[in-house]
Amino acid sequence: MRIISSVLIVQPNKMNFLRNRLVILVLVLLATLLLYLLLPSIRQGSMEPSLDAQRMGLMATPPPQIPTINVTIRTGQLPGDPPLFFREALPVDGAGRQILPRLQVVLLHGQAFTSKTWEELGTMALLATNGYQALAMDLPGYGKSPDSEGLKTDQNRVDLLSRFMESLGVRTAVLVSPSMSGHYSIPFLMKNTAQLQGFIPIAPVGTRSYTPQQYQNIQIPTLIVFGALDTNLGAQSHKNLIQLPHHSVLKLEGARHACYMDKTREFHQGLMDFLGKLK
Repeated sequence: MRIISSVLIVQPNKMNFLRNRLVILVLVLLATLLLYLLLPSIRQGSMEPSLDAQRMGLMATPPPQIPTINVTIRTGQLPGDPPLFFREALPVDGAGRQILPRLQVVLLHGQAFTSKTWEELGTMALLATNGYQALAMDLPGYGKSPDSEGLKTDQNRVDLLSRFMESLGVRTAVLVSPSMSGHYSIPFLMKNTAQLQGFIPIAPVGTRSYTPQQYQNIQIPTLIVFGALDTNLGAQSHKNLIQLPHHSVLKLEGARHACYMDKTREFHQGLMDFLGKLK
């Protein structure tokens, strides 16, 4: 009886021990399974910034002032040979009242575009709400300006651009000139620099036609703009235009030839910064 009694006492203790071990094992397995299921979410959460962080990142560099008022863009056509179609945005204050311009900005365009491009990009409205008068022209043969046989020489094109500015009361302008419009702007820069207060070439054509000395004679502030992916006109014009003594460079990373369209926000920021430094 003493032996049997001893066995009866030990057996329940052993069963409890095994039961506890089994419970612990099950709990460990459940915890492992739960951790396995949650691990991808935990890792993803640690790698991706929160929505607030993303918003803070987007606002790290303040964008140019976004127009919060309606800007009227009027159109007109100057008589002459050829007649010139244009768009104009007059400067306004925060209440939408017209004010005197800080500067006048003349916007030319590339071969695949017209003056409407600057309206659609919001450039004209941005300029107007920041106190600048914006004037965008359809170059002859583009948009609503008819072509002309009388524009075969540099001097003809200089005279046309000068006529456009004088007819609209522009005495000294900041000239923005992308791509093809370099046929007009570069000769104008060389011959009529007194009519310019600043120059913003955006990978223009025609920069190889002038000597280092001719470039060095130009004294107006210049912002050279080009896209990092534009290895043709962008790289070529940059190489030539950096001979201008008062230049700065805006290289838009990840942008092609029409870099102001690929990286409009960055272009607008550079444009506003440059204009803000002019007297």
